Amino acid sequence: MTGQTYILDMKSISKAFFGTAVLSNANFNVRPGELHALMGENGAGKSTLMKIIMGIYTRDKGEILFEGRPVDIRGAREALNMGVSMIHQELNPLLEMTVAENIFVGREKRKKGTPFLDRRALNRDTLALLKEYNMDKRITPAMKMKALNIAQIQMIEIIKAISYNAKLIIMDEPTSSLTANETEELFKTINILKKRGVGIIYISHRIEEVIYLADRVSVLRDGAMVGCFEKKEINHDKIISLMVGRELSGGYPQSTAQKGNVVLEVKHLTRRGVFEDVSFQVRAGEILGLAGLVGAGRSEVMRALVGYDKFDSGEVYLNGSPVRIKNPRDAKKNLISMAPEDRKALGLIMCRNVKENIALKNEKQFSRMGFLNHVKERRLCNKKAEEMTVKMNSIADIVINLSGGNQQKVVLTKCLMSKPKVIILDEPTRGIDVGAKFSIYNMMTTLVSQGIAIIMISSEMPELIGMSDRILVMSNGKIRGEYNDKNKISQEAILKLALEGV
Repeated sequence: MTGQTYILDMKSISKAFFGTAVLSNANFNVRPGELHALMGENGAGKSTLMKIIMGIYTRDKGEILFEGRPVDIRGAREALNMGVSMIHQELNPLLEMTVAENIFVGREKRKKGTPFLDRRALNRDTLALLKEYNMDKRITPAMKMKALNIAQIQMIEIIKAISYNAKLIIMDEPTSSLTANETEELFKTINILKKRGVGIIYISHRIEEVIYLADRVSVLRDGAMVGCFEKKEINHDKIISLMVGRELSGGYPQSTAQKGNVVLEVKHLTRRGVFEDVSFQVRAGEILGLAGLVGAGRSEVMRALVGYDKFDSGEVYLNGSPVRIKNPRDAKKNLISMAPEDRKALGLIMCRNVKENIALKNEKQFSRMGFLNHVKERRLCNKKAEEMTVKMNSIADIVINLSGGNQQKVVLTKCLMSKPKVIILDEPTRGIDVGAKFSIYNMMTTLVSQGIAIIMISSEMPELIGMSDRILVMSNGKIRGEYNDKNKISQEAILKLALEGV
């Protein structure tokens, strides 16, 4: 449209659920060819605003203009037809279908004059998209989605959104599962889209990423828009202060915990084709960081250690004594607990409430002679959830309705309920806001001060360096090196080791 200023212009948007205001007179707009970042803590109202754009929720008050015309969007299909596409943080691929079928689901081409799928045309169009975004060397149209890793599935979701020829694309935490190389490819794709005049709404908790990419940044806090800034006005401290409503200074909390004896020792752990000859120790009161690129084998070693997966050879010692761990229950008996990377698939039952999730696999603490003491269960679960500062109305809240940060706190509460001596945290702050991150960091320093040993896997290098006492670097299923002097650890040195054997 001639003279058009905004692709999307949302004016004074308000939304309440059961009398509780979630958005209050929020203004938000996107220019053609602009990346407008939307930031805020979990629960600030970002998801609600995006669901209103996508037609999943209806606004209570306010006006929405798309390409200068007032619109009422009634459902995701209508949003897509209008030119709005969204890449969700939570991936829901059709695993038994091919890449091509996933990208074009619901709009497949048929053989002329027949109801039959034109698979040749489908694969041809998919291959063209894969080539356009440099994905054709690793992924083919005929591959099933279940053969792809999380990062590859994320890239397919991005290509799928782009394939609708959208005028506006919403990207919700698009790099949370991507490697450094894949993130770089995504950034190139974003630049291509911007040059074509596509508007992008970019939601991320990675502040450095936002500062690098964004043309403008808007910040939501408690449902209200508290600031909108052009690129030249953006800085790290300003964004954090607006998001949480207070200054968060001092960087990462420094642990003063005394390091005790070796609690856990792993010798020559091997799972053929996945990881090989992995040996390490972790002491009481220590945070051991595990670095490496996606696919390095970090999570796989930890999953084998706690009995999610089997290993072929190797030994595990707890306090100097050999232990056999065949399943997660064995790990729990030996006081080893794990908060997995995929909290929604392995850490929580999303349709159950906070109390049930915390109590899961901790039943013995609330039962006697086979009978469950419900009063004790409620009291202890509520006490632990409050200690972990889970933001909720009550422990009867369904977990799926909590923010990502509070879901993670529920996972950690469940882990701590068993009073472990070793806790494995796999990507403990992925997809959560800066306030929740600092809460988890403080929790970690408290735990090590109590003599608990922590193993932390993280793909965020500043976090890994800032929180770890020692760092092991993995690549291609092997430990490539160790850094035990906190003051001499650098991102460049870690990355160099992480690329060995790749």
